[in-house]
Amino acid sequence: MFTGIVTDIGEILETRQEGDLRARIGTSYDVAGIDIGASIASDGVCLTVIATGTQPRNWYDVQISAETVSKTNLSGWQPGTRVNLERALKVGDELGGHIVSGHVDGVAQVIRVLPEGDSLRVTFRAPQTLAKFIAPKGSVALNGTSLTVNEVEGTDFGINFIPHTQNATTWGAVQEGDLVNLEVDTMARYVARLRDWG
Repeated sequence: MFTGIVTDIGEILETRQEGDLRARIGTSYDVAGIDIGASIASDGVCLTVIATGTQPRNWYDVQISAETVSKTNLSGWQPGTRVNLERALKVGDELGGHIVSGHVDGVAQVIRVLPEGDSLRVTFRAPQTLAKFIAPKGSVALNGTSLTVNEVEGTDFGINFIPHTQNATTWGAVQEGDLVNLEVDTMARYVARLRDWG
């Protein structure tokens, strides 16, 4: 379980196919404090740590199933790709964002990026099947970042990125055409499910 508050920007150091996709992620986390089997949200995807090391810098390895690759943007990972990281929530931690599971629902696409003062106004296009879960002033997790939706029009929705978010995450480098991992708000999913049963 996560909150969508990014605590490190990692870097993909290498990827290789070993049946499943294996990726090595460079991090500023103290890897001595990361247990094998720990969960770390990497661009919003809950991935299990299978190895750690410190040379040439701190890193951890993860295995990514074909199912996960098919539902996310992780197929685009390559050395040098920067990723938002968040360690799993501990009992007593501050809930600064919203409850995020790390189970990505689908991939959204950036269709417009406009500077607005010091902020960036970004418009995304969600898959048709997920658009009904996105509401104005509701929450979404995009590449692991807890964000508030400004407006919704059909499958398109807008997010405003303040300077702090741009600097503390990978969102400062967002470009039109980018594919991003989308996790809709858990409460919205259950409300829709209950309505369907009504």
